[in-house]
Amino acid sequence: MSQQAQWDSSIAFIFAMIGAAVGLGNIWRFSYVLYSNGGGSFFIPYLIAIAIMGVPFLILEYGVGFSFKESFSKIMKDINPKFEIVAWILVLFVFIVTIYYMVILSWDLVYLGSSFTFSWGTDAANYFVNTVGGSSNLSNANFLLIPTTVGVLLLWVILWFISHRNVDKGIGKVSKILIPALFLIMGAIIIYALTLPGANVGVATLLTPDWNKLLDVNIWLAAFAQIIFSLSMGQAIALTYASYLPENSKLIDNVLIVVASNSLFEICTAFGVFSILGYMSVTAGTPMVQLITEGTGLIFIVFPMIFNIMGPIGRILAPLLFLAILFAGITSALGFFEPMLNSTSDKLGWSRKKTATILSVIGCVFSLILTTGISSYLVGIIDSFVNEFGILLLIGIQCIIFAWFWGVDKFLPALNEYSSFKVGKTWAFVIKYLLPLVLIVMWAIGIVKLFSTATTFEVTIDLIIIAVVLIFAFVLTKVKPAND
Repeated sequence: MSQQAQWDSSIAFIFAMIGAAVGLGNIWRFSYVLYSNGGGSFFIPYLIAIAIMGVPFLILEYGVGFSFKESFSKIMKDINPKFEIVAWILVLFVFIVTIYYMVILSWDLVYLGSSFTFSWGTDAANYFVNTVGGSSNLSNANFLLIPTTVGVLLLWVILWFISHRNVDKGIGKVSKILIPALFLIMGAIIIYALTLPGANVGVATLLTPDWNKLLDVNIWLAAFAQIIFSLSMGQAIALTYASYLPENSKLIDNVLIVVASNSLFEICTAFGVFSILGYMSVTAGTPMVQLITEGTGLIFIVFPMIFNIMGPIGRILAPLLFLAILFAGITSALGFFEPMLNSTSDKLGWSRKKTATILSVIGCVFSLILTTGISSYLVGIIDSFVNEFGILLLIGIQCIIFAWFWGVDKFLPALNEYSSFKVGKTWAFVIKYLLPLVLIVMWAIGIVKLFSTATTFEVTIDLIIIAVVLIFAFVLTKVKPAND
């Protein structure tokens, strides 16, 4: 084993894993997915998706990382040298996620600064387009959105500072501080939100079940997609973090703690989000349907509008919300960065500090390219493509490699030895047959949707990403390892 890194306790690992899982998707995506996919009835496919995909695949990732105790690229090479390129393709895709994720975090950082003076003014949409996130007008690509540019530089310095240290002193220590702080802040926001006038209107809108939707295959696909993105499944994060675990770890117990924490966080946050939307609807007389959106529209346009009419309490809630998003985002970004950092350091024989420094500079340069006047448009294109095309396909491929080429039964002793809960034939069946089938169907449907609606510019960006990833994956595979 070439790497000596290790968590000092399971607590550090659990907080780091919760940090990697709980991110922007939990705060700004889940409530919209829940509302638009049948409300209360969505919990049925959601819980089934957790049971047959979220938990089984995370158990597999923990088992692989813990058993091999090597970087992802080395694990794939150990199974079959031909598979090493698959590992590099995946960690490069996840590195690209880090690159655009830092841009979204920079938008949040700008809003955190603005939340003390409400400098977004009365037209929140205009502020986002002109100051922070830009638009889809390609003629705006020739200038930088300076606040976002400065934010990106600052955030990459923070990411480097945490990542270049030993995992326990860096990621472990930061996660132990930020994750409890995140849960406390969001807890306070949610409790207050539930007391607002109109909160009941928002919650009722969120939870009203549409049982007919359960017959729609798209609702089930939405549930599985939410679990993949929400738990950062198959992105070599869990696998990498698990490789740092000490010997007597309760792997399956840890999986259940992480999954339960993640789901509880996003479900509670959805109640908070819709309570605040209900307040806006009742106070401003705006129909709920006009307020409900996801992602950047919800956080950076709708919420500032709501804070504007809240009075003094808005002045407190606004900074708290943007601070919570920042904490959730930083811990997730650390997770996205780690597989590339670990695999590159392992392959090239560089120190962790040197690898983190070089990758941070490269990542920062590419993030800066995404801070032009079409920032949010570019981020949206890359996000859709990387997740729906790249990562989804690679999760399916990992399932097949670990289950069929290596043998899923080989992981059972390590998984069951210290765990309070045991896995066996049912889990192996899910990994070998059910999951690959579900993932390939999801990938095929997603690809048809992705390319049938894409513009020439969007397809061009997608093709550039494929070319860059394949070239670098090929080069990194061919490079002679440091210890050869």
